[in-house]
Amino acid sequence: MSNSSKAVVSFIVGAAVGVAVGYFLNSDKKDELVEKLKYQTDKLKDRFKKRKEQFEDAIENELA
Repeated sequence: MSNSSKAVVSFIVGAAVGVAVGYFLNSDKKDELVEKLKYQTDKLKDRFKKRKEQFEDAIENELA
């Protein structure tokens, strides 16, 4: 694939992503999407926090 073909494909993909993001941000489902993202973010934060605590406990047990 030539450089100009890659540039055209990249432009088309970028435009499609931009349209999709714009659609969701301007739709009625925006609030629902934001709430889902917040929920998933909170779940991930809780999982990382739990793993961090497990890791810290394991290190303390090894050093003791």
